[in-house]
This record gives sequence, C-alpha cells and structure tokens, in this order.
Amino acid sequence: MKLVRYGKPGKEKPGLIDAEGKLRDLSAIVKDIGAAQLSPAALAKISKVKTDKLPLVKGKPRFGSPVANVGKFIAIGLNYTDHAEESGMPIPAEPVVFMKANSCVVGANDDIMLPKGSVKTDWEVELGIVIGSKARYVSQKEALNFVAGYCTINDVSEREYQLERGPQWDKGKGCDTFGPIGPWLVTTDEITNPQKLGMWLDVNGQRFQTGNTKTMIFSCAKIVSYLSQFMTLMPGDVITTGTPPGVGLGIKKDGKPAPVFLKKGDVVTLGIEGLGEQRQLVVPFKL
Repeated sequence: MKLVRYGKPGKEKPGLIDAEGKLRDLSAIVKDIGAAQLSPAALAKISKVKTDKLPLVKGKPRFGSPVANVGKFIAIGLNYTDHAEESGMPIPAEPVVFMKANSCVVGANDDIMLPKGSVKTDWEVELGIVIGSKARYVSQKEALNFVAGYCTINDVSEREYQLERGPQWDKGKGCDTFGPIGPWLVTTDEITNPQKLGMWLDVNGQRFQTGNTKTMIFSCAKIVSYLSQFMTLMPGDVITTGTPPGVGLGIKKDGKPAPVFLKKGDVVTLGIEGLGEQRQLVVPFKL
C-alpha cells in the first residue's frame, strides 16, 4: 500500500494511492496515519478495504509527511563508502548515529527554508524506514518484521553548523524544513527487499546524486537491529539511512574541492524507486 496524508499543514487527512495512481480518502477507515495505524494488525485492516469504494480526492492537494507526529527522527551518517570518501571521513566500523529534530519534518514538496546566516545548506537523498512495532534488542534476522514501510527523505543539512561549530552534527540537521518526508509511506508488502532501490537527486535540473541502496555499508536490517540495542524503537519513529555520493559538500573541479550549496530560488528534485518523488523550492527563512 501507498499511504499518504494530504491537505494543508496541520489539517492533513489520511489517504491511499490506489493501483491507478489516484488519491482516495481514508478518513472513514482511520483517523490518521500515525503510530496507532502502523502496527501489523492496523495495516492489515486497511489492506482489506476495497479501494474502489473509497472516495476519490479531487484536484492535486498538498502531501504532508506520510507519518503523523513523528516520534524519534534518527539518522545514520556516512553509510555509503563513496560518500564517506567524498566527505573526507573514514569508513565507519559501526553505524554513525545522530538525531534530526522532529520539528524539521515537512511534506515532500514543501519549501526548504535557508536558516538565518546559512551559507552551506546541502542536500541528501535517503531511504527512510518507518517503525511499526516496538523494537528492543531485536536480532538482525528479525529486524525488518518491526518495519511498517519505507519512504523517500531529503536529509537537508547545513554543513557549517554540522561540521564547523562543534563536534555534534545535530544542530546542522534539525533546522526547520530540513526533513522532507514522502510523498508516500510504502508498506513492506510492496517493498520486500529495501536493498536494491535506485535513488537520484537533481538541483535545478542537473543530476548530482545517483545511487542504489545495495551499496549501503549497513543494511536496513542491521540498522534497525543496531539501534534497538541503544534505544527502544517505537511505532512512528523514522530512520533515515544515509546518502550516496554527490552531495554539494563533496563536489570537485579539476580534482580540487569546489563545493556547491543551495541558494534562494534553487529547485531540488529527488526520488527513490517505488517510493515516489519530491520537489522543493529553496526560500529565505521566514517565521
């Protein structure tokens, strides 16, 4: 299933994308798409609904985050060998873990706001994992049983805040609008193997990132299992799993660093195979 939340910010309704790509309203079936609706039992109930009987939604409404009230927004850094190399950092022996503020979550096509004083705002197309069942000390073999589905994420990052203003990455990762999620949450019945998904990202129509989740250093199963050793993963938690090479920080020209960062008016488009596409306009900060 492809589950969505559509409508104006703060007033999103639950929806479903049917086999023909049409948006149908789920409001009569569930109140929202959040922690309570992500359990195996709840998803099974939704899957039994005859989609052709659901109301069609007219027009092209905004898609919000497909997960309401994201709990923990956990991120994995340097999870592709070639991205670690372009960043000038060693290949990690264990997953690099940091947190993105859940206040940075926005819809797939909402604007990216440049933080005040930002000079190094960057892009990162990433596969997102959405937790559906409480996970604590789970094995790698059983880890994906605790996953409700997958989604596309842009792990927007301010590199000066992240790398030049102390050792903690979090403050460069959680600025408002730095977490576009969606457009859909695709359940695990459609994505049976998350380790073979193509991914891409363009800025102003120029391709910067091309990758595939098969080149992850740590697989989705490893990540879920690993994190569950350090914190209890809860339904509605979202994990963003790292990015392939091609970020602005790593751009080189004639073998020398020539980083490219986002500026007002830029348009970022990105997508992951089977998980939908995003489009964001870069705008100045506004309250």
